[in-house]
Amino acid sequence: MQPEIPSGLIVIDKAPNMTSHDVVAIARGALKIKKIGHCGTLDPMATGVLMLLINKATKLQDMLMVENKVYEGSLKLGITTDSQDADGDPVEEKEVPEFSEYDISNAFDKYRGNFEQMPPMVSAIKKDGVRLYKLARQGKVVERDPRPVKVNDYQIHNINLPDIDFTVHCSKGFYVRTYAHDIGADLGCGAHLSALRRTMSGKFDLRNSIPAMDLKTIGREAILDKLITLEQIAEIIK
Repeated sequence: MQPEIPSGLIVIDKAPNMTSHDVVAIARGALKIKKIGHCGTLDPMATGVLMLLINKATKLQDMLMVENKVYEGSLKLGITTDSQDADGDPVEEKEVPEFSEYDISNAFDKYRGNFEQMPPMVSAIKKDGVRLYKLARQGKVVERDPRPVKVNDYQIHNINLPDIDFTVHCSKGFYVRTYAHDIGADLGCGAHLSALRRTMSGKFDLRNSIPAMDLKTIGREAILDKLITLEQIAEIIK
């Protein structure tokens, strides 16, 4: 009989083209336990920090999810999609003007500090008890209430029109694909999020993370070697 698995947190580097629930399912199979949850959903196209909470650590979910996040992303100007990212179907295509760095910085600057963001239809927010993405699949668009969010900082790393690479430091509940969509709208040509990687969630980053696909092969003990115990979590977040 295998010893009981301690409570704690494991940071996973999520691969593209898998859901956060897929990662939980793989971890449950690898560790042979059911009490595993994830903290902070990542869209299928996104990669990076996904925290798995094990046993008693699942009670920390609400506390850990309110922490700020850091994302590296790319947006593509000129094409809007129905999901606001590369997984969606194109809705409109426009010519991309020869924007200057000043033009682009001004568009990003509009979304600095506190502001309100309209949640996309393709999201897990509920409307009358039904998740918006389920309504979106039925071709329905419903009214949503804007939500307060905050961008603490951003950096533009590369401009190679129509593509822009950036990093954004943001609050919980922030939709980076909506950020890209709104910046494109302000520039007048539209945009969608073409790539996304979460590099930090609260105090937890990709150092000592486990690549998601390695969960299937490295074995139970190797996974548990990366476990951050409840005591260590308390020390990190204090």
